[in-house]
Amino acid sequence: MIQVRYSAAPSSVETARAAELRDNFLVDDLFRAGEVRGVYTHDDRMVVGGAVPQSEQLALPAWTEVLGVPSHLERRELGVINVGDPGHVLVDGEKFELGHLDGLYVGRGCEVAFAGPRAAFYFVSAAAATTHPTTRVGHSEVEPVPVGSARGASERHLFRYAWGSDLKTSELQFGVTVVADGSVWNTMPPHLHDRRTEVYLYVDLSADDRVFHLLGRPGATRHLVVADRQAVISPPWSVHSGAGTGSYAFVWAMAGENNDYTDLFPVAPADL
Repeated sequence: MIQVRYSAAPSSVETARAAELRDNFLVDDLFRAGEVRGVYTHDDRMVVGGAVPQSEQLALPAWTEVLGVPSHLERRELGVINVGDPGHVLVDGEKFELGHLDGLYVGRGCEVAFAGPRAAFYFVSAAAATTHPTTRVGHSEVEPVPVGSARGASERHLFRYAWGSDLKTSELQFGVTVVADGSVWNTMPPHLHDRRTEVYLYVDLSADDRVFHLLGRPGATRHLVVADRQAVISPPWSVHSGAGTGSYAFVWAMAGENNDYTDLFPVAPADL
C-alpha cells in the first residue's frame, strides 16, 4: 500500500488545523506486521516506507501505479536503515545483514527484499541519474560527529551514512542522529535548505514519550506531536527541529537538487 502526498504552500501551514498538518506532513502508519507500506511525496519525488517481514520475506514493491515503471529502482536509488532487531536485506540475491540502526545504500536498477522475524526496515528512495554500488554502512563503524551542548539541552551525535562524501550517491543523503540522555532538542539552532526536501523518522522513543516537531517558515512555525516510528515530511521552505519528552534518535534523509550536505541556511532562535 502506498499513499500520495502533494506539495503544500508555505502559507498553508500558518492557517491549517492540527488535523490538516498531520494529514499533509505526518507519516504515522509505515510499520505494519507482514507488510510493506509507503508514502510518495511530490516534494522532490521521495518515497519513504517501512517493511516488517516477520515470518515472510517481503519484496520492495514496484508501486507501478505511482512510479510508472515495472521495478521500484529502475530510475531510483535507495537508503535502508533497520530500526528493529537484526535482519537482512537481499539485493539481487546478495544478503546484507543489518543490526539495529545499521544502514544500506542500494544503487539504481537493483531488486530488493527484506527478511527477519523481528526486524523493521525503514527505507527512502529518490530519483537517480547515475548508478552507484550497493554499500552496507554499520552504525558502529561510522565516526559520530558531536553537535550541540548539554547546556543548551541539545547534545547529540550525528552519524552520517551517505552525505555527499565517501559513499557516492546520485542525490540521496541519509543518516542517524542520537540525542544524548538529558538533552531534548534536535537540530537546534534550526536551518533551511531550499534545494532539498528532508524527512525525519523518530525512533527509539518509549511508548509514553513524544517529540514536539516544529515545522513552517521562520516566524510562522507550527508543531506536530510525534510518536515512535512516525515520520515528518519537511519541504524545502520549512524548518525541521524538535524537542522530546525522553531519550530518542531520528533517521534523517534528504533528496533534491544536489547532495552537498553543507548547502543550508542557519536560522537563529531569535528569528523563530
